[in-house]
Amino acid sequence: MNAEIVDIPENLAHSSLCSEDLAPIPLSKRTWGTWNYAALWISMSLCIPTYMLASSLIEGGMNWWQAILTIFIGNTVVLVPMILNGHAGAKYGIPFPVFARASFGTKGANIPAMLRAIVACGWFGIQTWIGGFAIYLMLKIWFPALENLPQIFPASFGLQTGPAITFFLFWLLNMFVVYLGVDSIKKLLVFKAFFLPIAALALLFWAISAGNGLGPILSQPSKFEQPSKFPNMGSFWNYFFPALTGMVGFWATLSLNIPDFTRYAKSQRAQIMGQTVALPTSMTLFSFIGVVVTSATFVIYGETIWDPLVLAGKFESKLIVSIAMIAVAISTLATNIAANIVSPANDFANLSPSKINFKTGGYITGLIGILIFPWKLIADPNGYIFTWLNAHAGLSHPE
Repeated sequence: MNAEIVDIPENLAHSSLCSEDLAPIPLSKRTWGTWNYAALWISMSLCIPTYMLASSLIEGGMNWWQAILTIFIGNTVVLVPMILNGHAGAKYGIPFPVFARASFGTKGANIPAMLRAIVACGWFGIQTWIGGFAIYLMLKIWFPALENLPQIFPASFGLQTGPAITFFLFWLLNMFVVYLGVDSIKKLLVFKAFFLPIAALALLFWAISAGNGLGPILSQPSKFEQPSKFPNMGSFWNYFFPALTGMVGFWATLSLNIPDFTRYAKSQRAQIMGQTVALPTSMTLFSFIGVVVTSATFVIYGETIWDPLVLAGKFESKLIVSIAMIAVAISTLATNIAANIVSPANDFANLSPSKINFKTGGYITGLIGILIFPWKLIADPNGYIFTWLNAHAGLSHPE
């Protein structure tokens, strides 16, 4: 037996502080190797919010390499607590809320667990909105009347009826997966780990081909270097550190609850190598693709389009748009379940192991995800980075 892996007696599962969802994973069921953790990070990193990271930094004033470097540094920083916190999960087979009991006590552990869960609920709402909006854009090209449905929400909500309907339908799909259990998403995650890199490279090839090169964004200087043209931009460093905090905050939640995944590891090496190889690289490369594609949109359409959903909606072929939007929806669904349902469901279950199981915790996550008004958080780059990601990082690491 691996000296760094401990098998906890199964009779602990009958404790009042434990349940089937919180019980340590026995050695016989710890089957995740290096590839599994690499695939997990490839699957979770290749999502629309990652694509928007560098593009939103460029909108904020950075040039392309400053944006990419900021993302790489942020993900390298967050990798450290990711591996350290993952050690306990791999060693004892326990999820994050149980691990937190060692520091906060059996009751006090609910405090960090709830802080972490609230942030995950926010991410769930954002990803669900993105997936629902992708479905809306697809349906709109086949049923144009969807865009002109009567307004049923107050103007202060900032929510049109069509997108609201598809958002709710996609939310229901997520809740159905919760009902089926997390095992139902395993094949989808593996499919995404192979399919999405191919789709991303295809998008990159289209951007370079249609834009006759890499586009103007990769040659334009930082706005911070042009004070006469942008007199109100301020100092680069005044923007860099909050932006870096936002990049760290992107996966700050998972750096806390990573034991929820490393509890299935065959060994410590598996979780360390898998995460080290896949996390910074996949985040940086996909963000770079976002930069190149966004740069090409200026050449092709005469405007900078940092939202890939809006970009896909500009394609003339209904079939291509439909395929693209279905891919986005599947990708978002897989990421949402893996990153934003599993962990908060365990956190809520830890509040009362005998009364709240994984499914109930997942439903609670879904309800809170609606209440944060996710469509408002990502309506503009500043709201996405400075309002959400920085508040996210503060809640995840209040120390």
